[in-house]
Amino acid sequence: MLLWINGPFGGGKTQTAYEMHRRLPGSVICDPEHIGFGLHRTLRMLPPSLRSDFQDLRAWRQGVFEVLDLALTRHDGAVIVPMTVVEPAYFQETVGRLRERGHDVRHFALLADRSTVLRRLRERGLGNLARPLVGKGAPLRGESFAVSKLDLCLERLRAPEFAEAVRTDRLTVPQVAEHLAAATGLTLAPNTDSAVRGRLRRAWTGVRHIRFD
Repeated sequence: MLLWINGPFGGGKTQTAYEMHRRLPGSVICDPEHIGFGLHRTLRMLPPSLRSDFQDLRAWRQGVFEVLDLALTRHDGAVIVPMTVVEPAYFQETVGRLRERGHDVRHFALLADRSTVLRRLRERGLGNLARPLVGKGAPLRGESFAVSKLDLCLERLRAPEFAEAVRTDRLTVPQVAEHLAAATGLTLAPNTDSAVRGRLRRAWTGVRHIRFD
């Protein structure tokens, strides 16, 4: 089974994916951004006017399809994919093609109010730990791309082809993971984290996934 976790940038995809992974023996995380990072660097060879989002390259969509097809064919456990895709055509070339190939692909779009996503963006990485020092209204330094795409993501992901939508405003990361597991028939190990340990774990996950280029 492939579990594709979609949603706006800062919507909790990666945190949910890693929460499921640590509580689901045999699961593996396949992050399509790793393919995108290589293509992003390759695009630097082009004049600035020709550079675009790596998702606009057919090579990215084809690469994602091939890697996930291989994982689903050769790996017995659940394959968890945290990735924002809001272009219907690109969604069809990845999720749609995998389904056409006969794979069991479950897709969820994690949605929340705009204010909720902005708050989560402020808390990404070390922001959650530094919040008492910088305050709730700290500027979103380094998150301009995520903010610029937020309204588009929230609008597109409400479309029927991106179902099933999961509202996460009032849910914690463990609760979102448990909701997705229940919806797909997967059994997670009990969550034994204390509130502090869970917060530290999520902060570390955020730090590990900060993009510097």
